[in-house]
Amino acid sequence: MSVASLSFKQRLDSYERLVRLDKPIGILLLLWPTLLALWLVTRGAPPLRLVVVFTLGTVIMRCAGCAFNDWADLRYDAHVKRTASRPLVTGEVAPWEALAVGAGLALGGFLLVVLATNQATVLLSFAALAITLAYPFFKRFASLPQAFLGIAFSFGIPMAFASVLGYVSAFAWWLLVINLFWVVAYDTEYAMVDRDDDIRIGMRTSAITFGRYDVLAVAVCYAVYFAGMAWVGVRLSMSVAYWTGFALAAGIAVYHLWLIRTRDRMQCFRAFLHNHWLGFTMFAAVAADYGWRYNAWPRLA
Repeated sequence: MSVASLSFKQRLDSYERLVRLDKPIGILLLLWPTLLALWLVTRGAPPLRLVVVFTLGTVIMRCAGCAFNDWADLRYDAHVKRTASRPLVTGEVAPWEALAVGAGLALGGFLLVVLATNQATVLLSFAALAITLAYPFFKRFASLPQAFLGIAFSFGIPMAFASVLGYVSAFAWWLLVINLFWVVAYDTEYAMVDRDDDIRIGMRTSAITFGRYDVLAVAVCYAVYFAGMAWVGVRLSMSVAYWTGFALAAGIAVYHLWLIRTRDRMQCFRAFLHNHWLGFTMFAAVAADYGWRYNAWPRLA
């Protein structure tokens, strides 16, 4: 399909699909741990300004990352069933356009951080951008690129702490490590969908590395994540509201393991998509706990 032959409406649709606004799962998987961290560092009462900044920033940077990722993966996406219809592959968007869209969005996200946060958060945003740009290339040589993705998808945690404290505490870094295991779990489920195609084109993923132990590896990652979140709950003396949400989220993880047990592609994809409910439930557990204990809600500041 020629770029020039597209109508204005079709071009807008192509850009929307390029940055995955039609598939917001990536935004949600980034957003819930970021908001969870923001609620923790403010003891359940984050300024509304920061809630808006981190929500918008998550959307903008996720969209920027998708545009750059598709540019970097252009040679490979045509050979994978799930990605063969992406706008760059079909020719609806030119490679230079994808780079321009990604750069424009990244600049917008950076300006948002500069104007609405502090120096510590601004400095961390450079690291976040570097990680986002490096991730697509890790799939070329790293056996577990999902671990690197885990850093990228967890980096909103230290940024949330920095925006409030002016620095990143050791607790925030531990929270990042804990969340990393959840990312490896759900992105391995995602990689299980494309395993056959990835083997054929020489891509490296955790699903390929784990091999026949893939389901067990996902279970172990979920177990480490929930052990970490249990530590968080004990350390912060969380109440029954938190532990109720914790139990519900753990039940969701068990459901995901049941879905992927046969390694059916569609069931693995279904488990991946359903992970945003796990993230939302853990965030809701933290928000409800602080809200009920301290009557703490976002402030208009």
